[in-house]
Amino acid sequence: MMLMKILPTFALLLLAAPALAHAGPDLPAVGNVHAPLRVAPPTIPEGGWFTSAELGAIATSGNTTGTSITGKIDARHETANWSHEFVVSGFFKEDEYEDDDGNIERSKSAERFAASAKASLKLLGEGKRAFVLGSHVNDRFGAYTRYSSIAVGHGAQWFNSGDKSLDVELGPGYFAGERATGEDESGLTVRGAAQFRWRVSPSAYFAQSVSVEKGTSNTHSVAETSLSTKINSTMQMKAGFSARSDTSVPVGKKNTDTQTSLTMVYSF
Repeated sequence: MMLMKILPTFALLLLAAPALAHAGPDLPAVGNVHAPLRVAPPTIPEGGWFTSAELGAIATSGNTTGTSITGKIDARHETANWSHEFVVSGFFKEDEYEDDDGNIERSKSAERFAASAKASLKLLGEGKRAFVLGSHVNDRFGAYTRYSSIAVGHGAQWFNSGDKSLDVELGPGYFAGERATGEDESGLTVRGAAQFRWRVSPSAYFAQSVSVEKGTSNTHSVAETSLSTKINSTMQMKAGFSARSDTSVPVGKKNTDTQTSLTMVYSF
């Protein structure tokens, strides 16, 4: 069963991730990134890494039988002039049912894999940066089964009140994708993104991010909302909601896909 093969693979990624966080013997030790949750990202010394990995799974049995798994790895690296971020995520769902002959059958109803890499050049002025971002999504059951994009632009922190902050990015880009009908599509885009952070309490953290890519034939947008609660020095419980939307979809496909999740997050 495909999903059962995925679980040990993701577990291996979690075990291997600390090596990513300390990718070289000459790198300085990462500072105290496990302090109480706060709006500002953890202070990472030059050459250091900060990584978080999250995993959630739901298994049902009885009248309804199925399994769903969601996971994500987010790694950040800092140098004197650059910030780098690498994100890999996946979502899989498999349902089990009995056919007319009484045989047990399994079918996938969701299978999505996403990866992105971002490099930001620190500019003069607090919170200002120039960035280049590349991303790729494979979504077997989506309106676009494949969607790749690249964007460049300028980002700035519009405000930071200590317990709340807002970062905004804007710039041109390009996308190439394959629709569920098998048609290829590509073109120039204008990308805008914003991220709002709010430290609700010393142990609770709210985040809202939105990105919109406006093209000539389609507008692709992604919104993510999450509330994280600290459990101990390295573990958090995270409740999240995400929505992916396309304005132009093939017949029979919906414009918006949503996902609600509850995951455990491990930071190191």
